[in-house]
Amino acid sequence: MLYKHLRFEYLYRHILQRVAALAFYLILPFLYFISLLPFPLLYLVSDGFYVLLYYVIGYRKKVVLENLRRSFPDKSEKEIQRICKDYFHYLCDLFLETFKTLTISKSAMLKHCTFSPEAQQVFDRFANEKRSVVLVMGHLGNWELAGNTFSLLCKQQLYVIYHPLKNKQFNKLIYDMRSRFGTKLIAMRETYKEMSTNKDIVSATAFIADQTPSPEGAYWTTFMNQDTPVFQGTERIARKLNYPIVYACIKRVKRGYYQIHAEVLCENPKETSDGQISEMHTRRLEKDIIAQPEVWLWSHRRWKHKRPVA
Repeated sequence: MLYKHLRFEYLYRHILQRVAALAFYLILPFLYFISLLPFPLLYLVSDGFYVLLYYVIGYRKKVVLENLRRSFPDKSEKEIQRICKDYFHYLCDLFLETFKTLTISKSAMLKHCTFSPEAQQVFDRFANEKRSVVLVMGHLGNWELAGNTFSLLCKQQLYVIYHPLKNKQFNKLIYDMRSRFGTKLIAMRETYKEMSTNKDIVSATAFIADQTPSPEGAYWTTFMNQDTPVFQGTERIARKLNYPIVYACIKRVKRGYYQIHAEVLCENPKETSDGQISEMHTRRLEKDIIAQPEVWLWSHRRWKHKRPVA
């Protein structure tokens, strides 16, 4: 009986993998077609997706509105609805811009995403000093374009921490897309091991710090007017390796154009106390979200956990 059950489970997983692979190969030509569109046509397609996503499907609209109302209790319902619409419009742009990186040229990449002079100076200084850094950022602006621009313009080897996808075909596509211009990826579970192995390489390792950790073991703070867990791995690794903490913000200048800003949060993490670095980058991200709320990932269930009772 157990043998039959295990055999059924194996066949079920095998069928699911085959279906997922088939879906990938059916979608792939469409993704490449999207990536080859000139930007004006790309945004016409995005406008169509926005109508479908917001008005027809209503994808996670309740989640977005709930997150916005709790984050901005002083804003009127009219303002909340406006930010919500702007966010969904931007989400469609972000999705299509991401797949644009499948075929985008270097010159077009650097035209649509640039460094501020101050940000370039920050990374040039650490590269000249041969000091690796921990790069902290959030899901604000187009982080996919920013990663490519960094690899094209900076002397450091850029490593990006990521969650491997279960679908092998899509995982390889995303990996190839992100690594086209020299970026390297590190699976989250291998972060400290890989960073320790690469200590002789002058690098910048990017942590997306606004993901949702499990409530146990997280650092808890108030973020956007709500109790929020923060991954402690970023500051723990930075303190172990004593890598300077650099915060990066990707500002949307206008549709399709971004500028990367950066500032040093901490030169010597070993001198900080528990939670200090987490507070630093959380406060900076909060400030940037308030300044440009429509380009943060509001459909993410950032506040699904409650602060544990002591």
